[in-house]
Amino acid sequence: MEYKGYNLPEELAYEKHHYWVKVGGDLIVMGMSDFAQKLAGDIVFVQLPDEGKKIKLGKKFAKVESGKWLGKIYAPCNGILDSANEALEEDPGLINRDCYGKGWMYKIKPNDMAELDALIQGSDVIQSWMDEEIEKYADQE
Repeated sequence: MEYKGYNLPEELAYEKHHYWVKVGGDLIVMGMSDFAQKLAGDIVFVQLPDEGKKIKLGKKFAKVESGKWLGKIYAPCNGILDSANEALEEDPGLINRDCYGKGWMYKIKPNDMAELDALIQGSDVIQSWMDEEIEKYADQE
């Protein structure tokens, strides 16, 4: 779905810090949303934690940097980091060019998929959330 200049695929779920989540089997794939990458500007660094790292819902487990911003990445669920997109080590700009494809960031094995039900999903909910976020960050764009 295109909404107010941002690409926000409806089949994805979003966590409140503007990272998307897609379920695929017993893993989820996570990445930065179009809104977040546009707000951040050119991404210059992505922390790639070691595979097997335990992550806790709502707790920081990595960081990402642009030329003007340092962001924290929070776990969308309890689980284990299955893998990180190693292509981002050489080319973190993949996030800016293809945030929902080649710019994915992490694959996580959740302890309980039901925790993902709390994420932002569904076009009406996404639009309402984005209206609030666009207003909140209006002076930073």
